[in-house]
Amino acid sequence: MNDTLDNILFDPIIGKLITVAVGIILILVLSRFIKRALIKHTKDNSTKYRFKKLTSFISYVLIAFLVSVIYFDKLGGLTVALGVAGAGIAFALQEVIASVAGWMAISFAKFFKIGDRVELGGIKGDVIDIGILRTTIMECGQWINGDLYNGRVVRIANSFVFKAPVFNYSGDFPFLWDEITLPVRYGSNIAYVKEILNKITNEVVGDFTSGAQAAWDGMVEKFMIENASVEPLITFIGNDNWLEFTVRYVVDYKRRRITKDRIFTRIMEEVEKSEGKIALASATFELVAAPSLKVKIQD
Repeated sequence: MNDTLDNILFDPIIGKLITVAVGIILILVLSRFIKRALIKHTKDNSTKYRFKKLTSFISYVLIAFLVSVIYFDKLGGLTVALGVAGAGIAFALQEVIASVAGWMAISFAKFFKIGDRVELGGIKGDVIDIGILRTTIMECGQWINGDLYNGRVVRIANSFVFKAPVFNYSGDFPFLWDEITLPVRYGSNIAYVKEILNKITNEVVGDFTSGAQAAWDGMVEKFMIENASVEPLITFIGNDNWLEFTVRYVVDYKRRRITKDRIFTRIMEEVEKSEGKIALASATFELVAAPSLKVKIQD
């Protein structure tokens, strides 16, 4: 019985298994301790997330290195077998391989990062996690109007970055151009309307202009792109029914809906105070005259 126990305890295979198990446990415990210490001393959520991801990645690398060192003498015999099986594995796992390649592209080519608002495969939302195989998004829109969360968490395969366009709302230029169209009746004071719209737009979105200009200057230096104006712009055209004023402005990508609400609220306040200088138009129908009708009643 003792000889059998000694043979088991001193068997090289058992010894290596025990070494690997103990090493993995130590690495995982140390990784967990480091994560807790970093989270405790870091207040920024984005920094916490990056530290946690980096710590997990390093721990996996250390585990792989530990196993390869301990079983180094056994890996040589696996070369031929792995070479034969490689083609079959690559075909069977082509979607997984494409997702891993997509993860590498996202990580190193900077398609997007945690916290960015993106649209992938027709799904729009904020990126809350980037895994090796899938990107997790807190979805916006769908049955919810505006750029607001609808409550769904969507996981998208990273291979999508090679198959469909990637729309990033908050990458190098975290602002959007937005427009408001205002129909005004003919006979209104055009100069006064423009003055009021300029005043309201600068009042509401003026804080975004300086930040947008700095971000756009960076875009001009980085890409072959024209030096577009980020200042509010008021234009108008006349059609068969009314004068159509268009207010174009730059806004933070997360504040598009609330900014439009503020601008419309201020416009309505100014219309009420204009004493008839501004009259809003609407699609109404006026019956000018009715043709005469002949009615014949038969007995």
